Amino acid sequence: MAEKYDAIVVGSGISGGWAAKELTEKGLKTLLLERGKDVKHVTDYDTATKNTWEFPHRGRITNEMKATHPVQKRDYPYSEFKPDWWVNDLDCPYTEVKRFDWYRGFHVGGKSLMWGRQSYRWSEFDFEANAKDGIAIDWPIRYKDVAPWYDYVEQFAGISGSMEGLAQLPDGKFLPPMDLNIVEKDVAARIKKQYSGKRAMIIGRSANLTQPHNGRGSCQYRDRCSRGCPYGAYFSTQSSTLPAAVATGNLTLRPFSIVTQILYDKDKKRAKGVLVIDAETNQTIEYEAKVIFVCGSTLGSTFLLLNSADQSGGIGNSSGQLGRNLMDHHFRCGANGEVEGYDDKYYIGRRANGIYIPRYRNLFGDKREYLRGFGYQGGASRQGWSRDVAELNIGVELKEALTEPGKWTIGITGFGEMLPYQENRVTIDKTKKDKWGQYVLSIDCELKDNEMRMRKDMIADAVEMLEGAGIKNVRSFDNGSFPGMAIHEMGTARMGANPKESVLNAWNQMHDAPNVFVTDGSCMTSAACQNPSLTYMALTARAANYAVEALKKGNL
Repeated sequence: MAEKYDAIVVGSGISGGWAAKELTEKGLKTLLLERGKDVKHVTDYDTATKNTWEFPHRGRITNEMKATHPVQKRDYPYSEFKPDWWVNDLDCPYTEVKRFDWYRGFHVGGKSLMWGRQSYRWSEFDFEANAKDGIAIDWPIRYKDVAPWYDYVEQFAGISGSMEGLAQLPDGKFLPPMDLNIVEKDVAARIKKQYSGKRAMIIGRSANLTQPHNGRGSCQYRDRCSRGCPYGAYFSTQSSTLPAAVATGNLTLRPFSIVTQILYDKDKKRAKGVLVIDAETNQTIEYEAKVIFVCGSTLGSTFLLLNSADQSGGIGNSSGQLGRNLMDHHFRCGANGEVEGYDDKYYIGRRANGIYIPRYRNLFGDKREYLRGFGYQGGASRQGWSRDVAELNIGVELKEALTEPGKWTIGITGFGEMLPYQENRVTIDKTKKDKWGQYVLSIDCELKDNEMRMRKDMIADAVEMLEGAGIKNVRSFDNGSFPGMAIHEMGTARMGANPKESVLNAWNQMHDAPNVFVTDGSCMTSAACQNPSLTYMALTARAANYAVEALKKGNL
């Protein structure tokens, strides 16, 4: 006999945590399913207060770690500082038709514990872009539909930022901003003057608290966020949404629960529950609910939907769009240089934030040979003791030199929008299985000509801005970018007004299974160039409110 709940939430990351909070606070008995282990706030952040020299390899990964994490090792997130928060790739393989770096963490809280915390609203330009450009399909919503929910989630999560009055980057309900350092302030002023106010360098809008908020402590400027924050100073499931859900008495959390299928009632044309594999025992269990929120991250959710084959091609796939239109941001290109004249200036602490230059291309009369645009992230700092001092050898002179701050440098990295292409897609590879006997995802995704043309501007503009601001020895860079690297994967279960062209409607509700809601990155119809997590939060809170009202009316 299956256990029954009012609601089931699949995944406990940023979107799943919000779904659990909203549904329980509205009175629904809710089961929150997470495929990985439990992580307790504060007590399980076992490396959060350790210094680099307390780690055997000073943060570097070992050959053994590389062997078990052949994908996770490709970039900086996976390190000795908190390796158990990143998936073992041998246990959880996938097929790369083309290179796709899939960074994953299986535990309660998901990537909400490791994310970069940059939190930007989308603007009307972003929601109308597909329709304006004749790309893919139109979003079924506009900024005005999401704006009240941006307000709502910002006020709960705690987003620090400055009010700028920029049409392409709407202001929000912010806590006081972090400060730009002296070099960043001067460079920002020079960029503003150089471009007559058409470009701006501002402090990043970050989910790091600058003052106590909702019972959580403020940021201590330690910049060790990816190990968990004992002060609760950044937004995560553990620090914010999970405690709120638990406080209602309506939540049941079940870790080690791999949701392998959504069970569908063909007569009622509704989902009736989920099938779960216990990750520790391999036993299968069924749970039933009136409403299901799928929040397993873009590719995890899409695998689940594709694997729920009670309907042709997976549940909710009458449009044929499930698994298609996979997007990410492309980045790792820009410029950096040296700053003269500030040798007597420094800054306090290790600010867990940087600068942001909002999009300015293909806006306000600017027209390029590519569609959409990009923003920049980066910052200025002084080199530390680990810098290379080429003119010195070993000895007293070297040690004394390294006790002094090094030269000032500044760098900016572009983050560009990727268009939704139907051929960028995921399917189920039935020739390979994971540790639990499930088939795996096959990912076929690449950047195309539009993104490559954009990258030329991302590099050239970075050089131009820094040189124009007086930066010396400016050097451009392009370290290459493959989909997945930005960890901003989106699409594959897009929203739209027409059921023949989309998987979800304007409320993140499946056209084909109205009691199933998908509110993580898979719902996105386009990618914009801003970090997307704040939009996932707002869409999730909005969808949960709609779902509860629909339940009350008997419409689900």
